[in-house]
Amino acid sequence: MRYLILTYYQKANGQIDEVMAVARSLKTRDHQTANVILDFQTLTVLKCSMNGVQVPRDFNRIVEYYHQHYESTISRLFKENGYEIVKQEAEVQSQPADPS
Repeated sequence: MRYLILTYYQKANGQIDEVMAVARSLKTRDHQTANVILDFQTLTVLKCSMNGVQVPRDFNRIVEYYHQHYESTISRLFKENGYEIVKQEAEVQSQPADPS
């Protein structure tokens, strides 16, 4: 898998639901409906908006936030794309995996 896709839906009662998905490739629907799209192969933020407001596209900062909630999924995405997670002073940073 390559992409982490997060979509937020607001219910009629005002409550917000979060839907998380991983994908090998992106569909047109993902670009249209998703709020956050992270590419774990190139370590880039393809889309990041909350309630129509653009959020700074800092990959490490966004991954650090979502890592708290989706630790196993994000760890798997890094591993599948050839990276390992290195924790330094409560920060999550990605580095290429050692090929040996």
